[in-house]
Amino acid sequence: MASARSLPTLQRLGSTVDPTIDARSAAKNWFTSFVDAMSAKDVVGILDLLLDDVFWRDMLALTWDFHTYEGKDAVKRFLGTQLPKFDPTSFKLHEDLIGLQKPFEDVAWIQAFFTFDTTVGHASGIFRLVPCPDESWKAHVVYTNLDDLRGFPEQIGILRNHKPYHGNWGETREIERAFLEVEPSVVIVGGGQTGLEIAARLKMLGVSALVVEQTKRIGDIWRERYAVLCLQDPIWRNHMPYLPFPPSWPVYIPGWKLGDWLESYANALDLNVWTSTRVVSIEPGAMRKKWSVKVVREDGTERIFSVNHVVLAMGYGNNVPKIPDIPDRGQILHSSEYKVATDHLGKSVIVVGACTSAHEICSDYESNGIDVTMVQRSSTHVVSIQACTRRLFGIFGRLYCEGGPPIDIADRISASFPIHLLRLLFQRHTKHLAEADRDLLDGLRNVGFRLTSGEDGSGLFVPLFKKIGGHYLDRGPSQKIIDGKIKLKADGRIAKFTRTGLQFEDGSTLDADVVLFATGFAETRGAYLKLLPSYLHDFVQPILDLDDEGEVNSVAREIGGRGPKGEKLAGIWTLLGNLAGCRFHSKHMALQIKAYEEGILKFNDRY
Repeated sequence: MASARSLPTLQRLGSTVDPTIDARSAAKNWFTSFVDAMSAKDVVGILDLLLDDVFWRDMLALTWDFHTYEGKDAVKRFLGTQLPKFDPTSFKLHEDLIGLQKPFEDVAWIQAFFTFDTTVGHASGIFRLVPCPDESWKAHVVYTNLDDLRGFPEQIGILRNHKPYHGNWGETREIERAFLEVEPSVVIVGGGQTGLEIAARLKMLGVSALVVEQTKRIGDIWRERYAVLCLQDPIWRNHMPYLPFPPSWPVYIPGWKLGDWLESYANALDLNVWTSTRVVSIEPGAMRKKWSVKVVREDGTERIFSVNHVVLAMGYGNNVPKIPDIPDRGQILHSSEYKVATDHLGKSVIVVGACTSAHEICSDYESNGIDVTMVQRSSTHVVSIQACTRRLFGIFGRLYCEGGPPIDIADRISASFPIHLLRLLFQRHTKHLAEADRDLLDGLRNVGFRLTSGEDGSGLFVPLFKKIGGHYLDRGPSQKIIDGKIKLKADGRIAKFTRTGLQFEDGSTLDADVVLFATGFAETRGAYLKLLPSYLHDFVQPILDLDDEGEVNSVAREIGGRGPKGEKLAGIWTLLGNLAGCRFHSKHMALQIKAYEEGILKFNDRY
């Protein structure tokens, strides 16, 4: 199927779309037939409503896993096995969320949102209909998502605590946080936004969790980065569960400001966090629990927790710097250690790297009058942040913006695009972005900056879904490179250090007082292996990159995978990514953990 993938263009479909089409009527007619077939478990009838190259993406609702089925044959096998198990009922079409969309001139679909119930939970779905030559409409995409468990709703809104008196609240919280006489159900390793979001999700489901954070204060993971750091995604995409950012906040949030917010978030939601504490080992458990987690506090006190679930929320590589192995290495600085440019006033600086941190650090140096040279070792995909916000997010419609839909709806619409389909959409949009940024990109080429349009011309697809790095969303530093304010060494393959700087493979040299490596962080899987006994290392699956179906390998999943050997690591989970991804998938992870704890889900129940 992979070799035959293509967008459902009007030309390929042999169809046209009347711009005055009654999209609501078309969606309702299709949905009526879909509900009839689903309720009767009539797989053949369902397939008649789908294109031959349909995508059906399911997130836990019908499989207890993350799957994308591509083509009618795969969908047939999936539905034939799973519909009897989950018995979907109570379908409802949300007519206010139906609309005709045209992401490109030659691509059009009707998008609609629906909800339904299964034997285990409450779910939602999205379908996209494309026109056929006989004037009918068929689904090119169907998406189903588990939203909540039957009988275990989140304790929010009308279900919040209604007691009129709470006694000594401060003392109660200290007892809860200390875990002196009880064990948490879950230990979460890492107290950045990811760890706090999964802790919040679990709390609302009544699952006790302890977050273990190695820094002194919640939020230090952001406060300790360079002072000019800002998030690249706009604020509407970054809200955290249950407690959105204030409406007065800037569109692009400063890193320090986010760090303070994380601390207030943990306090406001009564999350249990131990700071200045390290997890030193995770071993197979005793006391009828799957895992024994050993932690060491700042004063050297040790504690071993016996739990069924451990969430690894340590970020990319546990923030361990990745620095190239270069002969005769002298004194260096990594971007994780960099704070402010004024630390190096009067000095000359080389920054090795040409992605986000490198650009922003170079710009900071230049703004403070410091002589700085960027060393680019490989090509970079550059998009202006204005073009990206205006055009790239247009793939999904107006989702993450002022006046956009509620964020829980936006997240599901965003997730409803199968990743293999997104690659095709990104290839189209990358060309449009390059056209919008033509002057900027031409200026960079003219000074020798090496550009790439990404893997297969898919631009930001790889850094968003497969691996981190290789791109930069420009907000000003690119023009400084064009103007020569930030110097550039574009063929920067480093041979060795010299007494005064660097020597390159082409024989050229650069002198500098400071060499700073903005070269990212260590591989995430390696950070996990350090916590586990060596005999379990081979069972840890790849963390990032995509599986054959286009799903991210281990994010929001258990790290041993789903095969028979995966059960050896059942209950050890991983979650990482940007705020948007972790906000959405933290709910998926919490639902799975709650289902395990309540006996609703067993390891071998997954399809």
